[in-house]
Amino acid sequence: MKIFTKKVGIRLKGLFKDLFEKALYITGNKLDNLAVGISFVSGDEIKALNKEYRNVDKVTDVLSFPMLDIDYKKTKLIDFEGEREPNGQLYIGDIVICKDKAKEQAKDFGHSYKREIAFLALHGFLHILGYDHIEKLDEEVMMNLAKNILINLNIKRGKNV
Repeated sequence: MKIFTKKVGIRLKGLFKDLFEKALYITGNKLDNLAVGISFVSGDEIKALNKEYRNVDKVTDVLSFPMLDIDYKKTKLIDFEGEREPNGQLYIGDIVICKDKAKEQAKDFGHSYKREIAFLALHGFLHILGYDHIEKLDEEVMMNLAKNILINLNIKRGKNV
């Protein structure tokens, strides 16, 4: 998997790769030559994106911009093989994280910044894979999936993580 980054350090890039690879495997979406973008932005930047794309005029923690119309109940990445770029790469979407909001939430939830960033990146990635939390049952599916992936990678709540 290729991860294109903006304002992301090398250690976090490795963390994202581990999270995304595990998510692809667990959700049955493991394919070769996938690509995703992930960026860190300020509160002002994510507020502007939130307003432009969701018509919500406030700062949020993470936004996802899927490139494919996936519904986890009906489709998988394999169904989009025809969408590959000429170089064979399948670009599946972009994730934007507000690092200021992540720091604030890490403090509020009593765990590390790394754990909060991991959760937000994974949350955004699951949206790209067609998961959502509009309906209660879908929210439970998405949150349980995220929890299991984080635990599987030994990323736990707590100050030491």
